[in-house]
Amino acid sequence: MTMQLHLQNVPARNGRLWIRHGIKVFQRAPLAFMGLMGLSLVGSMLLGVLPFVGPVLGLMAIPLCSLGFMLATHLVLQKKLPTAGVFLAPLKLTRERRNHQLVLSASFAFSALLILLVANLIDGEATEAVLDLMKNNGTPEDFARVAGDSRILFGALVRFGGLALLSIPYWHAPALIHWGGQGVGQALFSSTLALWRNKAAFALNGLLWFAAFMTMSGIVTLLFTALGLIQAAPVVMLMVGMLMWAVFYASLYFSFVDCFMFGAPNDVLSD
Repeated sequence: MTMQLHLQNVPARNGRLWIRHGIKVFQRAPLAFMGLMGLSLVGSMLLGVLPFVGPVLGLMAIPLCSLGFMLATHLVLQKKLPTAGVFLAPLKLTRERRNHQLVLSASFAFSALLILLVANLIDGEATEAVLDLMKNNGTPEDFARVAGDSRILFGALVRFGGLALLSIPYWHAPALIHWGGQGVGQALFSSTLALWRNKAAFALNGLLWFAAFMTMSGIVTLLFTALGLIQAAPVVMLMVGMLMWAVFYASLYFSFVDCFMFGAPNDVLSD
């Protein structure tokens, strides 16, 4: 089934509404979304231990994983309970769309690996020096000296800046293939155009999520420090982080239907 998609401009305030709608839909099926998040984390860890192909498959799974959560939100809005099948559903429509999804995923993995390779070439030796100091209990002076290496800063800028830029064309691309029947090139172009036209809404959305993650991290750290249970803080922060990531992925669907309106329920997209 192909839906008619129409790229539209949305106001900046909608970046906040996407988060609100994500929270609402998460509240309808919290166990299902947490289960999907846990499954995706376990899957990524299992792929990570595979030699050679593991990292590649893990990166290829990222676009399909984001689409899986969009499908989960879509099901919840229809009062249906999402299952692990949402991660395989994009590969079951037609052979053409399955091939497009696989090509898209492979291109994402190749591009991400290239960015990481360049970053490692820039800061590889400097990062190894920091790790060696951590293993050998280096002095603060040693850490200060090594951390001041400009290669670490440039490597981080290439790594995180490059991956952030890479996410732009792939943000909506899996959904555009799944629901819009677009080809890989067209989906990448449409996704880039959507984020550019609605950059104010996405910027606000990103800033709010960053603020939320930093605030929760600070609250957990301060609370457990005050209670004298600082050792337990990382475990609690992991659980809180999983919950927030589940809400984040649940909200992706709303940014897509808002930018490519194809008949989303009025009570979901209205303020």
